[in-house]
Amino acid sequence: MKIFPLGESALTIDFGNEISLELNNKVLRLAGFLIQNNFAGFIEIIPAYSSLTIFYDVFTVRKHFSDFPTAFEAVRAFLENALPMLNEIEFTEPRLVKIPVCFDAEFALDLDFIASENNLTREEVVEIFLSKTYRVFMLGFLPGFAYLGETDERIAAPRKLTPRLKVPKGSVGIAGRQTGVYPFESPGGWQIIGRTTQELFTPNAENPTVLQAGDLVKFYEE
Repeated sequence: MKIFPLGESALTIDFGNEISLELNNKVLRLAGFLIQNNFAGFIEIIPAYSSLTIFYDVFTVRKHFSDFPTAFEAVRAFLENALPMLNEIEFTEPRLVKIPVCFDAEFALDLDFIASENNLTREEVVEIFLSKTYRVFMLGFLPGFAYLGETDERIAAPRKLTPRLKVPKGSVGIAGRQTGVYPFESPGGWQIIGRTTQELFTPNAENPTVLQAGDLVKFYEE
């Protein structure tokens, strides 16, 4: 575990460097603790696969924790005191979100490539893909883009050597053993296997992103 500053008004606590449910659970437990027991000057948290970044107001932290030489030292001490209590934090039942996907050829731009790469038929790739329930490990890259895992190793595929300049909105892609949905049109290098009509990012909504870290996602064929 490492704790290090991220600029002057944030720090990151890093539990490791791998895609792991165990490490991600630590991240989400700490996130849950901070939401319920935040400190003076706390602004927000950003969970990732195996790390959590905490943003804070430097002046407020310094005012309330004047015994510490810097705001970073004060927040780090707060986290170090919280870590022994993480195992006592119970997870709430994860939310299950079902997402329809169309695998027609016009939408499944790279399905043939994934099938060929893994010595499977198109139908077998789709069947394997739909058989799993995926965990939302983190949001990133684009607003509302959720990194989901892990895909079955039988349909794992590398990112494209040359990313597309335009990936259509709603495209469902695979990169390594991750999968995800492009919430709107953008450049991207993931292998596209289908498309969904479900809106995943609504900027003006109270909760603009449909998916949140810790959610479960089940895809079904449309």
